Amino acid sequence: MLKYIWMVIQDLFVTVTLVTLIHAVLDTRFGRSGRKIHRFGILAGILCSIALAIVKNTTNKIVSSRWNHKIYIVIVVSTLAFLVFSLLAGKREKHAAGILTCISGAALSAVWILYSLPGSIAYPFTFNTMGNGYWSGYFMTRLAGWLLAYLVLLIYAALLFKCASHIRKKNLPYVILIIISVVNALFCVCRFFVPWVNRAKWLGWPVAYNKDDHAWAADLVRISTDHTMVFIWVTALLVLLLLAMFFAENVHVKDLYDNPAQLRKLRAGNRSRRRQAAALLCCLAMTVLSMSVVKAYDTREVVLSEPETYTVEDGRILIPMDIVNDGHLHRFEYRTDNEINVRWIVVRKPGSASFGVGFDACEVCGNAGYYENNGKVICKRCDVVMNINTIGFKGGCNPIPLAYQAEDGNLVFSIEDLEAGEKEFK
Repeated sequence: MLKYIWMVIQDLFVTVTLVTLIHAVLDTRFGRSGRKIHRFGILAGILCSIALAIVKNTTNKIVSSRWNHKIYIVIVVSTLAFLVFSLLAGKREKHAAGILTCISGAALSAVWILYSLPGSIAYPFTFNTMGNGYWSGYFMTRLAGWLLAYLVLLIYAALLFKCASHIRKKNLPYVILIIISVVNALFCVCRFFVPWVNRAKWLGWPVAYNKDDHAWAADLVRISTDHTMVFIWVTALLVLLLLAMFFAENVHVKDLYDNPAQLRKLRAGNRSRRRQAAALLCCLAMTVLSMSVVKAYDTREVVLSEPETYTVEDGRILIPMDIVNDGHLHRFEYRTDNEINVRWIVVRKPGSASFGVGFDACEVCGNAGYYENNGKVICKRCDVVMNINTIGFKGGCNPIPLAYQAEDGNLVFSIEDLEAGEKEFK
């Protein structure tokens, strides 16, 4: 669940911010016609994104690297067009430059949506349901996180639009929009050179690529790869500046009034706008925390417990039942003649005298292993909680079964069976 909250927000935060500020600027400058044209661009971007997500996940007709390379070009061109036309137009709605500003703004929003939205729309296609279907708890918890992220972004967009539209410094949202647009266009410029660095023949660039001759391209790619979050944090800081200015200008009544009734009305308006700023701050904090704290928690490295000791006799491994009889997960390891460390786990099943035994690997997630948390056995890779009673049975994310025998108070394992499982740990 947590994974899809921070992933969706991280994918769409910049796009939602840009689209919302463009809508606010066009609404402030050009009124109804600006909003109408921009809404058409938003709708076109969303519909095309849905179609693209379906095609990408049901066919092999679209290569993401080639598609994104073209999108980067369109984003940069659209950003330049919007910047030029908006500077020429000013607030002249009927002027040709004004119409072109609205069109270029709509195009810029559409292309950013088309760049970022298809991937997040497609996440439900990749939900790991462990073979339990779309109505299982596995699917529903992931879907809940996915939908919650969209809800947070929608609330954030609504509050940002109100603040950007009602701020008295009308040029501030425009200036912040231009800075955000240019900063993220630079990100696209850096990403544009990825195929160059990877010697992409389909671009028609020289195959005899010399790294030393084009070190600058590698440096640009490294900026966009190693510092992706910097572009997002810059966007968040600029939004924070906008809401801080919006809050500050509504602390005291600055408009003229003729009587106490008008003063009370102005104060009420200021309180309402301060609440909007506070709500936007809370929403912005939620998005930032999801991309930092929640992401760090969700992607933390889980350290597997150390293997425990056992006794080897006559080609067999003996583990006293007394040390694995506590209901907790116990991990063991055997090094084969091929110098492969084969791991297996043992856990007593609740309310039973039998044990759940299997290799510390599964057919779905490989040899990532399992760990115990609050009495639950969890897959390290996909975070699926195992049903302890099914450990030892084949299928799903269950550990690959390992044969054993109970003999004279010991669990007995054949070294031959352990060596047969070394292919899972290569």
